[in-house]
Amino acid sequence: MHTPFCFHKCHYCDFYSIVDTRDRQEDFVRRLSGELLSLQTLVSHPMDTIFVGGGTPTLLEARLWETLLHRLAPFILPGGRTEFTVEANPETVSPELLEILVAGGVNRLSVGAQSFQPQHLATLERWHDPANVGRAFDLAKATGIANLSLDLIFAIPGQSLDDWLADLDAALALQPAHVSCYALTYEPNTPLTARLAAGQVERADEDLEAEMFLATRQRLGAAGYQAYEISNFAASGFECRHNLAYWRNEDWLTAGPSASGHVAGWRWKNAAHLGRYLASTGLAPLSECAQPAPTTRLAEGLMMGLRLAEGVSAAGVMHDAERLGRADDLERAVNLQRQSGAIIERSGRWSISEDSLLLADSIIGALMHAVDP
Repeated sequence: MHTPFCFHKCHYCDFYSIVDTRDRQEDFVRRLSGELLSLQTLVSHPMDTIFVGGGTPTLLEARLWETLLHRLAPFILPGGRTEFTVEANPETVSPELLEILVAGGVNRLSVGAQSFQPQHLATLERWHDPANVGRAFDLAKATGIANLSLDLIFAIPGQSLDDWLADLDAALALQPAHVSCYALTYEPNTPLTARLAAGQVERADEDLEAEMFLATRQRLGAAGYQAYEISNFAASGFECRHNLAYWRNEDWLTAGPSASGHVAGWRWKNAAHLGRYLASTGLAPLSECAQPAPTTRLAEGLMMGLRLAEGVSAAGVMHDAERLGRADDLERAVNLQRQSGAIIERSGRWSISEDSLLLADSIIGALMHAVDP
């Protein structure tokens, strides 16, 4: 579920968001409640997971969250069995809001820290006090949310390896249940990419970025976090079930402008336009909807599944490839990667070896090309 409001548009972000003036929040929640009601008529059972992202969902006024949570109640399993995540900016976490979220079934908070150093936050155009990350964690724990996730970014222009290790240590001091660590990417049509093209910032050196990636795995692994996905680390039992559904190519519904859904092989994306969304009724207006070809779905399954430490089922993938007439090509591609040690097989599953993770994109690309040239 996507909420588009933000306090400020960060220079690296390409998600659909608008600066919040609080003049459309009430209309948005009323419209979102109507969309959820329409979804409820199509799906009569609760959800295994719910994830509210943005934008900054915690910018919504507390009273509006009460309305929204009331509409979400039919989608929530009893006894806290639905993993219910809300993304939060550290500055927008308050005791009042947290109490409302917990009463409405929220049991997981994902806090966007990105860095604990003001100069790097300034490069990203992130305007929060690093000390408020710990404050948000303390408030959440006091309200009963123990499943806390932290987002960090490395390879920021001007960031040294020591800076990044200090960020990791600051994160570990908060004892999050889950940590996401992503290398900074320069997305098209973002202010940061424009600054890069204008020579106003300098991209981190590739060797330094690789050092940061490897140091992340070493530092978090030593602290007891499992790297269950290339960029995601969790204490035992705290892997993000919602994101696992994406990486395992399962089904998910969607609500809110710009959010994407996937059910029974169909993919769709809601239009990224708040005005169009507010003017519509029922399900959200779409910007795209398609049923990808079977070979494309197989390639996507490889792309997502091989990011996971668990990898993909060798027999399952080969069965699908054989049915589509791509088994010989895939077998050749896999054998080449196995001979180099890039792909390993354990318990009937293919995964990328630890020593080859820096080359994951090219390894995955070769296998995808074998099934969907």
